[in-house]
Amino acid sequence: MQTKSIVEWFETCLGQYLLEREQKYFDRAVANVFGYNAMQIGFPQYDFLHTNRMPLKFCAAPEKGADVLATPDFLPIETNSTDLVLMPHMLEFSSNPHQILREVQRVLMPEGNLIISGFNPRSLWGIRGLFGSPREGSFPWRGNFIALPRLKDWLTLLDFEITEDRQCCYAPPFSQEKWLTRFHFMEEAGDRWGRFSGGVYFLTAVKRVHGMRVIKPEWKEVRARRRAMSPIAPQIKGTAAANEPRRAARSGILPRGEK
Repeated sequence: MQTKSIVEWFETCLGQYLLEREQKYFDRAVANVFGYNAMQIGFPQYDFLHTNRMPLKFCAAPEKGADVLATPDFLPIETNSTDLVLMPHMLEFSSNPHQILREVQRVLMPEGNLIISGFNPRSLWGIRGLFGSPREGSFPWRGNFIALPRLKDWLTLLDFEITEDRQCCYAPPFSQEKWLTRFHFMEEAGDRWGRFSGGVYFLTAVKRVHGMRVIKPEWKEVRARRRAMSPIAPQIKGTAAANEPRRAARSGILPRGEK
């Protein structure tokens, strides 16, 4: 992908239409994902992690503007070190999407979250992509769109558990704003009547590790132990003095001066 053509496309009416809906979804999806390290792969021009509250957030991409210059299929990131990975439209524009997913599975911590967005080939956008573009290499129609069921199968083989899938951009991919406005009603009806025909899908998955058990604090058990522990009442000096001869008599030893 050429960075210049991508930026130019996102500045068009159709690009702004897509960007607005993707930004809204990512803002909601990453806001309540907690941890220490969050990584966005690709599209350094757009901060899709800005609502996330992790202390370290960065973008890894092979173009200028990225925090880490790296190709997504070979990430210079430590294994099991990242809590959240966000991939906006990376798989359909890569020659080896399986390797990218393997790298993401490697760098994610157990129970780490993965969020993916992609163009849906089973939609009006997918049909538009079949006809290509008069300009060679035009974004996004030259991408190899991946069907959502196929992507789910790939993630399942890598021990990911799918937790959510959503779609958006139900309107036809018109290049003029007036036509997008006229077909805005399809957005409201899309989730109810045609939730599988959105031009863009979102997929959220969690990395599972077989045989691993997440140990959590047993707060209820700690409270129960604290309730069972009762403080010993301090003895009054007078009472202790009165009971001293009685304890001595039991032990067979009498105080001095007593017979």
